[in-house]
Amino acid sequence: MTDLPADTATVHVPLGDRAYDILIGDGLLARLGELVKPVIRRPRVAIVTDETVAPLYLEAATRSLTAAGIRTDHVILPAGEATKSWDRFGELTGSLLALGLERKDTLIALGGGVVGDITGFAAAVLRRGMDFIQVPTTLLAQVDSSVGGKTGINTAFGKNLIGAFHQPNRVIIDLAFLDTLPVRELQAGYAEVVKYGLIDDPEFFEWLEENGARLRTGDRAAQAYAIRKSCEAKARIVAEDERESGKRALLNLGHTFGHALEAECGYDGTLLHGEGVAIGMAMALDLSARMGIADKADHDRYLAHLQGVNMMGRAAQIKKPMQADVLVAHMAQDKKVDAGQITFILGPIGGARTVRGVDLDLVRAVLHDSLAG
Repeated sequence: MTDLPADTATVHVPLGDRAYDILIGDGLLARLGELVKPVIRRPRVAIVTDETVAPLYLEAATRSLTAAGIRTDHVILPAGEATKSWDRFGELTGSLLALGLERKDTLIALGGGVVGDITGFAAAVLRRGMDFIQVPTTLLAQVDSSVGGKTGINTAFGKNLIGAFHQPNRVIIDLAFLDTLPVRELQAGYAEVVKYGLIDDPEFFEWLEENGARLRTGDRAAQAYAIRKSCEAKARIVAEDERESGKRALLNLGHTFGHALEAECGYDGTLLHGEGVAIGMAMALDLSARMGIADKADHDRYLAHLQGVNMMGRAAQIKKPMQADVLVAHMAQDKKVDAGQITFILGPIGGARTVRGVDLDLVRAVLHDSLAG
């Protein structure tokens, strides 16, 4: 591989013949061509991006790839969670086929989690499987959705219910992307950073309590450290359980609640994914305390941290009326449901585990209190 700047970190995802590296550093977009060239089978790529990212980074990405002798086309999607739909997926795959892409060509996902998920799913099924590379432009995508090979789209029944496991060939994280990210998007991504501390790394959570605010104010050293720690945690868990048959389910901490909130908001931008996860993790800690598997102090401590970084922690803060029973019905469609039982990730800070057979009356009580504020 080409020589990297001294301050570029590499995190390896050890998955045998599907192993790949995550590169983390400043200014990597300008070197995109030389960074992807070693991991593509022939010099032909198509960039998939969206209407928000394209004006900012598409030209620079294309310039770098072209300078490296790589033929480059692109497809620009509408921005937003609503893009992860059957209709948009059909349009995307049709556009990519119309470009004449072949199986040995490569897709590059240049964007946030929506672009990465739908592009990865397209790569998984086009020509029965193409290579793809993740170039995540949001904090949430950098620390979570770009790593691990989960791809997919949403349906009216719920989030990410149709998809495939399809690992990228490389993940390239340019920290400079964060400089143009709106504060709300930074905060939404921060929820997925905090998640790694809550799952099994209480020392990292303590570090975030002291330094988390620095991420949203542009402190590059804090951003680089938090992203590297998050990617290392994700890589370790994915290597142990690539297809979520066991430990990888812990990465869904807060997601059962959060996905229900997102579904009820209709993926219309009222609630970002990370915002839903942040509130969902508060609900998970509340439910854990009510079940006696965590202290109420953990829930209160987490809420205090969210307040300290100016993030929502209760469903009452969402600008949409909701009902507990309706949210439970959304949870029943969650992809982790097993034998009709909703799966929750619960436990104290640093001690998350999978729990089934939860009393739904307790769940309703948690939802009711969060909705009430």
